[in-house]
Amino acid sequence: MKHYRILFAFSLIASLGFVAGCDDPFNPEENFRMNIDQVISRPQYAEGLLDYAYTQLPYRTFRFDEVATDDAVSNQISNTYRAMATGAWTALSNAQDMWTVCYRSIMNINDFLTIVDKVNWKESTPALNVAFKQRLTGEAYALRGVMKYFLLQNHAGLGTDGTLLGIPEYNDFVSSLEDFSAPRQTFAQSVESADQDFDLALQYLPMDYVDVAEVPAQFTDLKLTADQYNIAFGSGFTQRISGRIVQAYKARLALLAASPRFNEAGSASLWETAANANAKVLSDLGGLEYFDPNGNLFWLKAQVEDSDLGLGNKKETNEIIWRREMQDINTWETDNYAPTVYGHGRINPTQNFVDAFPMKNGYPIDNASSEYDAQHPYANRDPRLAQIVVYDMSKEWNQTIHILDGTTNDGIDKTEYSTRTGYYMRKHLREDVSVQTGKTSTQKHIIPIIRATEIYLNYAEAANEAWGPDGKGSNGYSAREVIAAIRKRAGISQPDAYLEGIASKEDMRKLIRNERRIELSFEGARFWDLRRWKEDLTEPANGIRLEDGVYRTFKVEDRNFKPYMVYGPIPFNEVLKFGFVQNQGWD
Repeated sequence: MKHYRILFAFSLIASLGFVAGCDDPFNPEENFRMNIDQVISRPQYAEGLLDYAYTQLPYRTFRFDEVATDDAVSNQISNTYRAMATGAWTALSNAQDMWTVCYRSIMNINDFLTIVDKVNWKESTPALNVAFKQRLTGEAYALRGVMKYFLLQNHAGLGTDGTLLGIPEYNDFVSSLEDFSAPRQTFAQSVESADQDFDLALQYLPMDYVDVAEVPAQFTDLKLTADQYNIAFGSGFTQRISGRIVQAYKARLALLAASPRFNEAGSASLWETAANANAKVLSDLGGLEYFDPNGNLFWLKAQVEDSDLGLGNKKETNEIIWRREMQDINTWETDNYAPTVYGHGRINPTQNFVDAFPMKNGYPIDNASSEYDAQHPYANRDPRLAQIVVYDMSKEWNQTIHILDGTTNDGIDKTEYSTRTGYYMRKHLREDVSVQTGKTSTQKHIIPIIRATEIYLNYAEAANEAWGPDGKGSNGYSAREVIAAIRKRAGISQPDAYLEGIASKEDMRKLIRNERRIELSFEGARFWDLRRWKEDLTEPANGIRLEDGVYRTFKVEDRNFKPYMVYGPIPFNEVLKFGFVQNQGWD
């Protein structure tokens, strides 16, 4: 059969056409076909195979799938996660489907790996040609591992015979649809496969893309000058996948494998592996000394400007391990400001989520020592509550938001753009953005892919499970010390008596999970965290009303999930076409 390549690239979309929507990735439209010699002779076209995988990472914007959890609802009737949460999640209709985009990316990557050594990337400079091949090869292995990670997170599960299954493995270019009938591997085999890709990538990639005065020891065999090194591995490639990002994904993968969803036996060795993998990332960064004092406010003006490489600073803030390019937009403000400040109020945090915030003294609100006052529910709370949530009589865009007295369109269910819960989302929104008709403005926004705070929380979770609240293994800090740093940064009063009083692994686990819920809120963590932990998926989403001077909780929306839905489905069409074993319950 004649061998054709399918080309995808961000930079070439306009000139080549973007065919990611094709139903059949092996038979693109004739106008988009290019034979092997043409691809090899044009480096920018060859790199398009790799660049396509970047375009398919699920971070083009926030998904806000918290709407399918106990943390939020949406006032938008057509919201796909609202439908999912209320009973419309099937193998045929899956808003969390990553199967097609990940495997299409993997096929492009595999194709790229067959030609990377044949392309003259820098024909006039042999040493640079080799260096470019090395970097691009490393990126390919890294991206393939990332795609496998998302396939495992979204689609691995218990097969119909009770076997814990992963995904089909395709590490070579597949030239026909028939070759897609490879069986699903076991979950352990799939984890190993992804981890091997990450290890291969680390052999090729620099830890960070920075300009140097002296070539790092890892690359001396390439016989590059410092200037040549900077052309191949320097700051011009910032935000492409690097060795440090690969380490972070290895750590994420290890935590996934250790979690109750895939580690039903509670293997301590898996938790130790996860703890050490996350500690490796943190230790290379600088441990707790690296902790960013403003990292939990990464979306605000000062932090955005600190991360803006376009302002001449070629180094990210300590908080950001990987992010996509900044977006100069007002989309999130248009979608999520309250109605009286011209927004559509789409994402509504729940009372469940608000109740997760402790008091400023660090005690949960249901603890006798918390000093929580049900008649003044927002007084003396954890400062993060006001930073993340707009509640009754707080300010947004310098205006007081009247939610519970019903006097404005900000009130519950007043209009199609009003909150359903009594709350609006504040996180991610820059209040120097206007969405008022005739006076609109935009500002730069950060979409983080991996934050250092996540890695700290990953470590704390795994270390606690492996060694208890104060165990460190061979690392320099314990779960308690990490959580102490996070809560101190948040503004919890010191000394943190509640944290200091925790003695058991079980109580520390509860606190770590709650801190993760707060710190990573509205960043796409909660949906999969609940499933990783095999926690209750059916807790109704609640709101708050003020009736006769009394705050009363009410049910806003039921959550219609079945126990088997801790695992996502294999797409129905893939099971039908290729006979893949489906996960239990999804038939």
